[in-house]
Amino acid sequence: MSFWLMPSGGGAGVRIAADLRAAGLRPTRQRVALGKLLFAKGHRHLSAEDLHEEAQAAAVRVSLATVYNTLHQFTGAGLLREVAIDGARTYFDTNVSHHHHFFVEGEGRLIDMSDHVDIDRLPEPPAGMEVMGVEVVVRVRRKA
Repeated sequence: MSFWLMPSGGGAGVRIAADLRAAGLRPTRQRVALGKLLFAKGHRHLSAEDLHEEAQAAAVRVSLATVYNTLHQFTGAGLLREVAIDGARTYFDTNVSHHHHFFVEGEGRLIDMSDHVDIDRLPEPPAGMEVMGVEVVVRVRRKA
C-alpha cells in the first residue's frame, strides 16, 4: 500500500479506494475521506482525536467513534501501525515499517528514531509463546 504518497485532490480518492479494496476493506465514503486526510501528508503520528479534529476542519462529517473504528480497521488491514504509549494514549503511525520512537513528554508527540536500536538479550517468553516483535518507545523531555 502506498497511498500515503498520493497528493490531495480528486485522484487521491480513487487511489485510496483501490488501496482499501486491495487491503480487504470496503471503500466507504467515510473511509476514503479519512484515508485522504491520513495519508496525504506523508508519514506522521496522530491520535483518533487529532484525526477527528482534522476531519471537522475539512468538513468531513464523522463521529469520533467512526474515526476510532476506521483507525482500528486500517491497522488490522496493515495500513497503519498502532503505538500505545500508556493506557490512556494511543497513536497511529502511517509508517508501517519496523522502527522505534521517541515520545516527547509534555508535548504528547512521537518522533521516529532514525538509528537502529540494539537489544542484546530478551527474556524467554512464557511457555508455549514466541516473541513476535519488539517495539521501543524512549520517553524524552525538553531540558530545563
